[in-house]
Amino acid sequence: MTDSTGRRVTANLNLSLDGRYHGPGGPSDFGTFVPYVTSEVARGQLGRIWQDATTAVLGRGNAQGFMGYWPTVADDEHADARDRGYARWLVATEKVVLSTTLTEAPWERTRVVDAPAAEVVAELKATGEGDILVNTSPSVIKPLLAADLIDRLYLMVLPVILGGGERLFEDGLPVSKWKLTHLETGDLGEIAMVYDRVR
Repeated sequence: MTDSTGRRVTANLNLSLDGRYHGPGGPSDFGTFVPYVTSEVARGQLGRIWQDATTAVLGRGNAQGFMGYWPTVADDEHADARDRGYARWLVATEKVVLSTTLTEAPWERTRVVDAPAAEVVAELKATGEGDILVNTSPSVIKPLLAADLIDRLYLMVLPVILGGGERLFEDGLPVSKWKLTHLETGDLGEIAMVYDRVR
């Protein structure tokens, strides 16, 4: 459900078959995902996530990682056109970084906010237009799921079992129903799915 501004809150994330967004080695342990996230299906999903979005919300770790990578893709004539389109959108769009430690914005068109994710996103929904994309940031997605504030989930499920690491869907979430609105399977066994919240 969207409020009077019509803004949806969307979120994207890659998950293993056992529901984890990184391996047992911690947040930087996602090397087993690499072969799948540049597939045709993954690139199609990447193009899908930002088409209607006008605001990107990121956790601090992802914001700093993205800052070091995506601006160079935006200017790279040899990069895949879909990657370049996403990179240019990310550089140009409004960005909100949730952090308790950053003291200045890491990018142009970026503001740093030290406040609970649910409060920040509720305020964003009350103004402006276009989707609010929570961009590959589980530290933000998890509290929004707990507050039932996500309207659309873009999930890539990858054919690996990690056996350890953090899970996206933890015990204690409110009961919710979702409608599958897109499904695509890649040659490597990866699956792109889009789920819309049924309210």
